[in-house]
Amino acid sequence: MHSRRGKDNAQTLFGLEQIPSVPQIRNILDPIEAKSLFGVFERVYRALHDQGYLKSYQCLGGHLLVTLDGTQYFSSQKIGCQQCSTRTHRNGRVNHFHRAILPVIVAPGQTQVIALAPEFIRPQDGTDKQDCEVAAAKRWLQAHAKQFARQPITLLGDDLYSHQPMGQQCLDLGLNFIFTALPQSHPVLYERLHVLEVLGALQILEIRQDLKGTPTLYHYRYTNLVPIRDTQPALLVNWCELRVTDERTGQVLYHNAFITHHRLNDETVVQVVAVGRSRWKTENENHNVLKTKGYHLEHNFGHGQEHLAACLLTLNLLAFLFHTVLQLVDPSYQQIRQQRGTRKGFF
Repeated sequence: MHSRRGKDNAQTLFGLEQIPSVPQIRNILDPIEAKSLFGVFERVYRALHDQGYLKSYQCLGGHLLVTLDGTQYFSSQKIGCQQCSTRTHRNGRVNHFHRAILPVIVAPGQTQVIALAPEFIRPQDGTDKQDCEVAAAKRWLQAHAKQFARQPITLLGDDLYSHQPMGQQCLDLGLNFIFTALPQSHPVLYERLHVLEVLGALQILEIRQDLKGTPTLYHYRYTNLVPIRDTQPALLVNWCELRVTDERTGQVLYHNAFITHHRLNDETVVQVVAVGRSRWKTENENHNVLKTKGYHLEHNFGHGQEHLAACLLTLNLLAFLFHTVLQLVDPSYQQIRQQRGTRKGFF
C-alpha cells in the first residue's frame, strides 16, 4: 500500500510515521510490567459473563470451573534476568527459567478453555527463597478472586494444591475447590479413610455402562467431613474416589481420588468426579495448544532484562483468548475455522 499510494494504514490509522524494528519493539516492551495488561482479561471475562456465553460452562449448580496449573515457558543456561528462577545442576551449571500459572475456565464436554490473567513464578521482593507454584497460586487468588464476586467458582488443581492452607484460603475467599488427593501425600487422611472402610462407613456407588462396546464398571467411594490433617484446627473435607474397570478383563482403566467442599451424595459424587477429571483440559486444551498448535509458547520471542519475557507471554495468552472468544461468538470466524480445520491452517 505504501509503494502504491505513498501511505499505509500504520500512518493513516495509527499515526506511525515509521514502523519500529523488531529490536526496538523489544526495547519498548521490556520496561512494561505484564500486569498492566491484566485488565483486558477481566474485561473479556465480564463481557462473556454478562452476555450469557459462560452459561454452557456452568456445573455443580451454577459454578464455573477454574483450573490452576503451572508451566515453563523459557529455559536457558546462557540467558538470564532478574525475573528468572534458577536451578543448579550436579555439574555446576546454572539453568535460568521462567514459569507461570496459566488459569483457565474449563467444563466437561467443552473443547474451548477461556484464558484468565496469569501469575508469574519468579523471585519475590523481601524473601531469599525461590518462588513456587503454590505461593504463586495464592497470590493469584488474592489478586483476582474479587472479579468472581457475582459468580460461584470451584477451583481445580492437582495434588500439589490439596493441603489445608490452600483449601482454607479458597473458603475464606468464598470459593469452593476440587483437588486431587493422593495417598502418599495425605497419610493422615487415608489412615482415617481406612478406619471408616473397616467400619463399613464409606459410601459406595456402582454404575455399569457400555463404553464403546466394553461393559464398564464405575465404582465410587465417598465420605463427608474428614479432617485433612492431625494438627488442630483441621479443615474438614469431603473425599471421593473413582475406579473404572473393564468388566471383561478386570483391567483398571482409570483410578483417582479428590477432596472438595461440595457435599457428596449418590447424585453429586458423579458430578464432582466428572468435574475433577476435567482438570486435564488445562494440559490438553491450554498448555499443549499454546506450545504445539501455532502459538509457540516456549519460543524465545525476546527475553530482555526486565519484563519482556512476561509481557510477550501475556500478549500470546491474549491472542489465544481472543481466538477463543471469536470461536464462541463470531459466525464468520467459526465458518473459517471449520473450513480450515486446524489452528495452524487458520493461521
